[in-house]
Amino acid sequence: MKFKSLALIVLLILSSCKDANQKVESSTDYSKENLDVTTSVYPDNISKVFEAHGGLDKWKQMQTLKFTMPKESGDEVTSTDLYNRSSLIEMPEHTIGFDGNELWLQNKDTISYKGNPPRFYYNLMFYFYAMPFVLADDGIVYTDVEPLAFEGQEYPGIKISYEDGVGESPDDEYIIYYNKETNQMEWLAYTVTYFSKEKSKKFSYIKYSDWLTIEGVKLPKTLNWYTVEEGKPVAERNTREFTDIVLSKEKLDETVFKKPDSAEMIE
Repeated sequence: MKFKSLALIVLLILSSCKDANQKVESSTDYSKENLDVTTSVYPDNISKVFEAHGGLDKWKQMQTLKFTMPKESGDEVTSTDLYNRSSLIEMPEHTIGFDGNELWLQNKDTISYKGNPPRFYYNLMFYFYAMPFVLADDGIVYTDVEPLAFEGQEYPGIKISYEDGVGESPDDEYIIYYNKETNQMEWLAYTVTYFSKEKSKKFSYIKYSDWLTIEGVKLPKTLNWYTVEEGKPVAERNTREFTDIVLSKEKLDETVFKKPDSAEMIE
C-alpha cells in the first residue's frame, strides 16, 4: 500500500510540472467568453508578455485588423480576418488575396507584378505587425533562450518554433525578447526558410519601441529593422510606418477576400 501511494504521489508531481518546451494546441473560440486564457494554457513568461500588450483574451474578441503602410510606390493597405486569416493586400497596381483556401493575384493594369512571391508575402507584414499575439497560434513550441544584450540592457528571450506542417514555412523560428521590468515586447528575431526550404541559423532583428493602444490592445506604430553582425543587432537599417489602423470586433464579409474573375490563381 505504501508503495502504491508513493507511486501515485510521484505521478501527480510529474504530471503537474510544466515542460520548458511547452506545446500549445488550443482551438477554442474565446471571442464570446470572459475568460483569462493566458494563465492556464501558455507558459508563464509568454502569458505575461500577452498581458503587457492588452491581454490575449481581449485580442481574441477581435475579428478584423486593417492597416496601411505608406510606400514610395503608393500606399499598401492590408485587411485580415483574425480567425481564418483570410487577407487582402491592396497596392496601387496590384492586389493579393487569400480567402482561407485559395491565393490569388490581380493586376489592375498592364504592369506585371514584380514584388515578393505572393505565397511568401500575403501574410508576412500582418505576422510582424500582430506580434506578440500571433505567437498564441496552434502548433507552437515555446523555449526559453539566452537574453539579448543591447546597449547595456538585457532582454529575456522566448523562442518560438512550429510543429511539422504548420503554416507555409514550419521551419521558421522566432525569438521574442521582452523588457524584464514591464514584460513588454522589445525585439523580434526571426529566420526565413521559405526560399531555401531548410532551417536557418541566420536571424534578422526588428526593434519594437513605438506602440499605439487601440481597443485596449497595444499595436506597433513603427517597426525598425537592424543590421546584424555576428548574429546580433547593431544599428538601425530601415523603418516601416503603419497608419489608419483599425482593430474591430466586426467581421468583414467573406466576399472581400474572394478571387475576382480577372485575377489569377497562385499555386
